[in-house]
Amino acid sequence: MFTEKLLTGRNILVTGGGSGLGKAMAARFLELGAEIHICGRRKGVCDETATELMDLHGGRVTSHGVDIRNPLAVDEMIETIFSQGPLTDLINNAAGNFVSRTQDLTPRGFDAIANIVMHGTFYVTHAVGRRWIAAKQPGNVVSITVTWVRNGSPFVVPSAMSKSAIHAMTMSLAMEWGRYGIRLNTIAPGEIPTEGMSKRLNPGDEPGARTIKRNPMGRVGKMEELQNLAVFLISGGCDWINGETIAMDGAQALATGGNFYEMRDWTDADWIRARDSIKAQNEKDRAQRG
Repeated sequence: MFTEKLLTGRNILVTGGGSGLGKAMAARFLELGAEIHICGRRKGVCDETATELMDLHGGRVTSHGVDIRNPLAVDEMIETIFSQGPLTDLINNAAGNFVSRTQDLTPRGFDAIANIVMHGTFYVTHAVGRRWIAAKQPGNVVSITVTWVRNGSPFVVPSAMSKSAIHAMTMSLAMEWGRYGIRLNTIAPGEIPTEGMSKRLNPGDEPGARTIKRNPMGRVGKMEELQNLAVFLISGGCDWINGETIAMDGAQALATGGNFYEMRDWTDADWIRARDSIKAQNEKDRAQRG
């Protein structure tokens, strides 16, 4: 679909780029000639991903360990990157989520999501955007959101609130920063199964099973579909797209709301099993991190 080396000369930061959707987007940008920066809290995971991507595709991938909840750490990372060569594009992908009845949430549980998704995304966007403006340099920001920004979602309220904040930021800064040649758009993908997130959002289910049953197209999303849409939005193919949220979910949100409303039928026992499953997944992830 895209010409070889389409993104040559581009310098792209992908937050949460060590795994999942972020890793896949970084891989595609690298294939098309861009230089890549990836960041995440787990520096070791990012290092392994950087090595893997360069072994597969060549090019240059630089790994950064950073907690984007810390604005000082974010600014230090962005300053380091710009001192070596300014970014041309930013992909806000870092996120977190889990299902829970809202009455069972603790403030700490709420903050665990909001501090990454809302605060962290703003910190990175602000640090990059103000440098672009100071240097009179155009740029692209693509953020990963959800279809729930349009209709909300029960049982994932911290994520629904925080992703809605990114949606609002995208529209607001598209208007404010458009005169500087800076565009902001978001992609709202439906389910593209990744092991960790699937087990936190659909505990006890086979990844993708619920979507396949309910989706108008009878399937989950493909990673290459997300890759292609992300490439298009930064490619220069239509630079008048600005401030938009593009759903990529096979019309599931139109047909069903695309959220977790069906969980209203869960019993107390269902919620206990879900909580225990999510805890087990978190412990597994911690053990793998060492």
